[in-house]
Formats: sequence, C-alpha cells, structure tokens
Amino acid sequence: MKDILLITPPFTQLNTPYPATAYLKGFLKTKSITAFQMDLGIEVILKMFSKEGLTTIFGSSNSQHPTPNLQRIYSLREDYVQTIDAVIDFLQGNNQTLARQICNGNFLPEASRFEQLDDMEWAFGSMGMQDKAKHLSTLYLEDLSDFIVECIDENFGFSRYAERLGRSANSFDEMYSHLQNDLTYIDKITLKILEKRLAEVQPKLVCISVPFPGNLYSAFRCAQFIKRQFPTIKVSMGGGFPNTELRDLKDKRVFEFFDFITLDDGELPVELLHHFVTSSAVEMPLKRTFLLESNLVVYKNNAIQSDYKQSEVGTPDYSDLLLDQYISVIEIANPMHSLWSDGRWNKLTMAHGCYWGKCTFCDISLDYIKLYEPIAAKILVDRMEEMIVQTGDNGFHFVDEAAPPALMREVALEILRRKLTVTWWTNIRFEKSFTFDLCFLLKASGCIAVSGGLEVASDRLLELIKKGVTVEQVAQVARNFTESGIMVHAYLMYGYPTQTVQETVDSLEMVRQLFEVGVLQSGFWHQFAMTAHSPVGMFPEEFGVIPEQNDITFANNDIEFKDKTGINHDQFSFGLKKSLFNYMHGIGFDYELQDWFDFKIPRTTINSDFIINCLEKEDFFNVKPSAKIIWLGRKPLSEIFTKSKKGSSWEMIKLVFFDKKETLEIKIEKDKGEWLVKAIDLLHVDNQKMLTFAELKTDFETQFDDFELFWYSKSFKNLREFGLLVL
Repeated sequence: MKDILLITPPFTQLNTPYPATAYLKGFLKTKSITAFQMDLGIEVILKMFSKEGLTTIFGSSNSQHPTPNLQRIYSLREDYVQTIDAVIDFLQGNNQTLARQICNGNFLPEASRFEQLDDMEWAFGSMGMQDKAKHLSTLYLEDLSDFIVECIDENFGFSRYAERLGRSANSFDEMYSHLQNDLTYIDKITLKILEKRLAEVQPKLVCISVPFPGNLYSAFRCAQFIKRQFPTIKVSMGGGFPNTELRDLKDKRVFEFFDFITLDDGELPVELLHHFVTSSAVEMPLKRTFLLESNLVVYKNNAIQSDYKQSEVGTPDYSDLLLDQYISVIEIANPMHSLWSDGRWNKLTMAHGCYWGKCTFCDISLDYIKLYEPIAAKILVDRMEEMIVQTGDNGFHFVDEAAPPALMREVALEILRRKLTVTWWTNIRFEKSFTFDLCFLLKASGCIAVSGGLEVASDRLLELIKKGVTVEQVAQVARNFTESGIMVHAYLMYGYPTQTVQETVDSLEMVRQLFEVGVLQSGFWHQFAMTAHSPVGMFPEEFGVIPEQNDITFANNDIEFKDKTGINHDQFSFGLKKSLFNYMHGIGFDYELQDWFDFKIPRTTINSDFIINCLEKEDFFNVKPSAKIIWLGRKPLSEIFTKSKKGSSWEMIKLVFFDKKETLEIKIEKDKGEWLVKAIDLLHVDNQKMLTFAELKTDFETQFDDFELFWYSKSFKNLREFGLLVL
C-alpha cells in the first residue's frame, strides 16, 4: 500500500522512461510520502508486441485487407508471431548474437518500411552490425504499427496515441464524445494493467503526468476507469500538457474524470494535494490547482508556501520502473539522430527554466521557461552518482531548455575530478562562449552530443526571433563542438511570421553548407506554430500575423493564424525534410535546391562559400586575463640533455607527454622546462583552485621575460592541442 500512484500514460518513449514521475517520486521521498510509479506506455507496448499480443491483433483484425502491403503483412502473420519475442528481447539489450541473423536476412518478415533500405544500406558502415540490426528491427516494428493503424486502431503511434484529440482542442466536446465510445483494443490492455496495479498499490491519490497531447486521451481513459471502478481514489493531472494548454480551463465536464488539475512545478502542489486527500479537513490551502466547487471550476492558489528550490527537490528516483525492459530502436541511420530512441538515459536538469528567455516563438511567459534557477555542480554530480547506483546506467540526458555554458563547465570539471565514467548530452544555445577549449573539456568529461536551435538560418529572422545568435556564430560554435568530437543536432524552423520564400530558400542553402562542411551531423525541420504564451501569440500585430480567435473552454496553446504575407509555407514541408534526410546521410549536396521541390523556387542569394568563410574568421591571439587555465593530461617524462652550437653549449630538457592515442615531445631550455613542469602540476584539473592567465603570466615573468612570446610559441601551441585549455 502506498499513498500515491504516479502514472505516465501511453505513449512517450520506447527506450527510456519520461522523467516526470521519477522527479516527483524523488521529491516525495524527501517528505516521507510513499509513492509507486509506473510507465503504462512501455507496459502496454510489451503486451501488444509479444507472441500473445500479435496473435490477438491478427485474430481481431478485419479480414479484408485492401492494400497489397496489408495483405502481405497478414499473410506473413505466422512469421511475425514466431519472431516477435526474439526481436523485442534483442532490442532490450539481450541476445546480442541475434544481430547477425537479423542482418543476414531471411529472419525478419519485410513489408513496405523496408523499401527505403536500398538508399540507406551503406550508412551502417560507421554504425556497426548491432545498430544495423536495431534499425532493421525498427522497420519491422513500424510495419506492424502500420497494420495496427489500418486494421485495429487508427490512433495508434509508438510515441503518441490519439494525438489529434489533444492538439489545441479549444473545446472538450470531441474528446468527451470519444470517451463515450467503446473501449479500443489498446484501452483494454491499458486498463487491465492499471486495474492490477491499483489493487496492489491501493493508493489514496493517483497523479497522472501528461507531457504531450499524445498522452491526453489515455490519461482521460485511465481517470474514467478509476472513477468508475475505484471511486474512493482521488485523481489528479499534471505535466507539460496542462501546464501549457489548460491554463484557461472552464469546462466542468473535465472533472467527471479528474478531481484536480495542477499547473507548473508539481512538487508543492502534489504535496498539498496529499495533505488534502489524507486529511479530514474540508478546506485546505492548495497551490496552482483547478478543482470543482459548487459545480463550478475554480482555481486555487492560496498556499503561502513558496515553491521548493531545485537543491531541495531530491534526486530523481527511478525505482518501480521496468528499466531493463525498455527497447532501443533506431529509426534513421544517423548516430546523432538515434540518441532520442536508442539507449537508456537517466534524465536530469542542470537548471530550471531558460537563462536566455527572450525567443519570441517560445512560451517565455510561463514559469517553466521564465523562472531560471541553476543547480550547483556538486549537487548535480552527487545526483548523477546516486542515479548510477540506483539504475545501473551511466548515461545522462540533461533535458534543459538550454544548459548554461558556465554550469556545463563546472559540471564537467566536477565529473573529471571525481573520475566518473559517464556519457551525457544536452540542449544548448549556440553561444560564442562555447570555444574549442570548452568543447574539448566537455568531451573529456563524457559529453557526446548537443542539440540547439538554429531555427531560421537568416540573420534578419534570427534578430526578429531575438535568438541572440547569427548564422556565422552558429557555424563557428558547431565547428568547435564537432572538432572536439561532440555531435551537433540543429532544430530548424520554417514559416516564421514575415518569412519570405527567398529567405526559406536561403535558409536551406545555409543548412546545406553546414552539413557539407561537416559541422552539423543531424537536424529536424518543423513548421512555426504560434502559441498563446509566446510573444508572437500575445502580441500578434507586432509580428504581422492575424490570429483566429476561438472560445476557450478546454485547451489553449497552438493558435491558428494568417500571415499577412499570404505565403503558403506548407508547400515547403516535403522538400525541406527530404533534402535534410539526404544531408544527414552525407549525400545530395551537389543537387540544385530546385531539385527538392515540385514547384518553382527562386535561386539562392547565398554565396556557395559563405559558411567556409565564416569558419575562417577567428581570433586565436586574444586570451582574457581572467581566463582559467586547465591541464587535462598526465605528468610528462623529462630528460635533460646538452645542446651545442658554434662552441657554445647549454642545457635543454625534453618533455614527453602521452595521451590515449598520441605522444608529444617538446624540447625547450632547461629552466623554462622546469617551470613548465611545475606549472602543469598547479594547472591540473584535480586542483580545486584554478589559476588565471594573468596569474600564470605573473608567475612566469618573475623568472623570465615576455610570457606572450612563450605562450604563443610552437611548443605551447602543441601543448594547447594536447589538453592545456583556456576556459
């Protein structure tokens, strides 16, 4: 028996749990409130994609399969049933020898999803047999998904379910009507699992986290079931969807399903709900909570307590979740792109909110963006160590809106000082503070990838967006990451208000060049969406858009609008995505931009060497006096020898440095070499006190002249490339 049951409804990710319930459970533990958590999504998927599940699916499907593809899948149903358990087991990280059988062919039944293989077969030379087998297995699952959508449940999707019903449904009518229908096949599986868990846990309060529109329908189905079968249990909804969409909630029918809906950070609201549910008091203070009183929807925010600081919310707790049963899939043969679906990642946040908080397309008026609060590096790495012990996984995805560069530096230094072996990646802004040296440090600490918003690759539009970067700056930062061995993914946008056709074409050319020179490895185009809580949504007249006003009784986020330019941006969708798909696989750079579109576009106005020229502009001879100097390498071997020339002789020293791959030899005057060896000891990353460039210069010039001449010498340049960093 537990006080609270925390639920993530179907469907979010296949490879790793969405972290909201783990965050909440970790916090509740600090308050001695007992909780059990479950990810219904993975549990339902595993029931469906099993020998028993597929047998039921094929047996329940309509026997009339009009398309050749559906006929093929149905005809091969025995092959699917026979192979499914082995494939899922392989994707869960077991039975890795099956990869050879999968790759050799004649093991997996193949339908239409495999038709793209001819174009992509070569791509796995750099990814290996295991990844190729994962990719083939993913196509196999997607074929089955196509069959389920056509013959069992049109709303099915691996990372979303009935998403259309949740997308900015200003009225609750359609969702409410859908909930009166008979249970779907997926509903029945979901509710059977839920019923068993409710009987085991016997909670007083069920908290359902709804991060995305694709979780909303299942959340309501679960709440509906609990109300009918377990009427004494109170049910609450929180998470990303209500935080952004349900701030103007008025429809009281919602409360036929839920007792409470909470907004923004969930720790204090859930703690107070627990007190409310477990107390006999009729009236208690609540935090940012909708509920029904006297048959009216009311919003209560009468608690005097402040929200908890990030240092006070505890370490995310992943216990109860079926961590060894998540499945890794690879949808696209691209190492960076696969990170979202491949591998089990512990999720953490370096900072609450966004330190920039100015982008005009973003929900900067909401707390999850505007309330910026970083966490101390030592606390973060403490939490990482706790989670490694708890989960057995040392991979971390920091899910920040944009991780702060200074904090990333401190976290990297802390990881190195504790000699932790971790793998991590995060979201960033393309700040100019991401120098090559900082990127080198992040790589040394285990950072493998970053993702960031380039948005529209046009300086005019970047200024209008208030992105705070230029295309040139993005190119240079992406180069710094790439050259240090960190992969880079760019979020790309088209259809921003006032964007012209020429700017869309020029933006594509910028993206083409960034991929061609190799500073981007992955990307994703999405069409601009105007949201109610962004500056564009709040002040549309300033951005040349005309919103379509609707009565809001339920969801309110995405706003339909007309751009005063009258341009149909939808027409660019296919061409932009097709070109990007090719660029991510290293092909198609020599195609004319016109080749990607089936309608006439103007020629680009961007010079073909624009990005190359951007990458040549950098000042290497400018070190701030306050910059910290760090040595990441080992202590060198030293050997003193005598050098003679024209009858004169003097002592020299040879320093030999080793890293994991190479050896570096430096020969300099003995006294300067001895100074350098002592300096390296002081500069080592293990030392908590970091010397500045000014302090190092002062120390050098107590014995010698002209530190800059020494610093910019060939010997020092080689040492800089070997792990002597300026931060």
